[in-house]
Amino acid sequence: MTELTELTAVRLLDGYRKGEWSPVEATRAALERAEAIQPEVNAFVRLTAEDALARARESEERWRRGEPQGLLDGVPVTVKDILLLRGAPTLRGSKAVDPAGRWDEDAPSVARLREHGAVFIGKTTTPEYGWKGVTDSPLSGVTRNPYDRSRTAGGSSGGSAAAVALGAGPMSLGTDGGGSVRIPASFCGIFALKPTYGRVPLYPASAFGTLAHVGPMTRDAADAALLMDVIGHPDSRDWSALAPPPGAYTDGLTGGVHGLRVAYSPSLGGQVAVRPEVASAVRHAVERLAELGAYVTETDPDLTEPVEAFHTLWFSGAARVTEHLGPKQRELLDPGLREICTRGARYSALDYLAAVDVRMDLGRRMGRFHDTYDLLVTPTLPITAFEAGVEVPKGSGHRRWTGWTPFTYPFNMTQQPAASVPVGADRDGLPIGLQLVAARHRDDLVLRAAHALYESGAASAGRLRPAGS
Repeated sequence: MTELTELTAVRLLDGYRKGEWSPVEATRAALERAEAIQPEVNAFVRLTAEDALARARESEERWRRGEPQGLLDGVPVTVKDILLLRGAPTLRGSKAVDPAGRWDEDAPSVARLREHGAVFIGKTTTPEYGWKGVTDSPLSGVTRNPYDRSRTAGGSSGGSAAAVALGAGPMSLGTDGGGSVRIPASFCGIFALKPTYGRVPLYPASAFGTLAHVGPMTRDAADAALLMDVIGHPDSRDWSALAPPPGAYTDGLTGGVHGLRVAYSPSLGGQVAVRPEVASAVRHAVERLAELGAYVTETDPDLTEPVEAFHTLWFSGAARVTEHLGPKQRELLDPGLREICTRGARYSALDYLAAVDVRMDLGRRMGRFHDTYDLLVTPTLPITAFEAGVEVPKGSGHRRWTGWTPFTYPFNMTQQPAASVPVGADRDGLPIGLQLVAARHRDDLVLRAAHALYESGAASAGRLRPAGS
């Protein structure tokens, strides 16, 4: 049943309805694939096979009776080990987290998946507390790229991206504070959406504050829309959660892009050096949007480099999440994390509020930009996947991961919906991502445009075999 690992969630559910296969068969196939890829790719911190098969058997019986539970009954899913999953430790990539704690609560998005009958097959790897744009940690080691094991999967949701790309479940929940679903999606050739802030509730609240989003990581936009229909509803534990969306995201997928006003910014006005192969693949996909009826204008948003303000917000959050640790626990931390925590602890309240001012002005400028344009298109990243086990590409001159992610983190500051769509590969066969950005609360437009790219063949929908197969 290994072919089941190559199907989207939408296709799996259709097969359940028709009796072509069962949730137990799909879950076994996903677990077998997870076990096969783990030695070389390291996408998981733990697999929950016994619980998964028990839930799959319950789902199979519901489908046999013609009474499926919710929208995802029997679909194998994975969860980044930042989000609480009842009955399993959530260690956040850190040796400083006690695995013997009480693990009796689901995060809001996980709770919604449980209510809709999804089957949890495991928790995926993350850098410590999700602090950087690659996935390696003192606790779980290095997560590697599905296309080249010597390269990084990206981060911080790198385990989720690798799992989805290699067929260990068609859906995963990731988190994104500066690009953390979009970065690994771009490097691993899958789809990922960072929704409007508050659209998917989060609990416990992130120490990184309102930079942190929860989002779907899937094989295509249709699966992401389905997942958003499940997780995109308020939860009383998150005071900043938005009201329910006006309608189903799946219902809005087929509107196409005809008549949409699209701004194409290949390099943020020359601020970013983009590799030629990346630029070419993204431009080709943008041309396809024009062929589909979008009005495309090459122009740039007013994004004055906000990296220092982002660092103030991000490093302060890192200091906050680790402030309870004693000296011996701090010695266990990733050295890079320890470094930014030290810096973050030195900021004053005035420094933080000055960064908030920069953020609010950036949000105002992007709001005005979207008065004119429905969508902004950029590369997701200016590069493809680099060597695994390092925070920045060797020889790049960058000090921190934000140096090579200039297209992603600004939209965490503005809280806008942004997605990465796979649109090709470089000469080494490494995936290239295109980023779609819309005004706040217009997640539907992002999903609609992404779906149009998939339907037209401009977005890659390739499947990968497990390591060594």
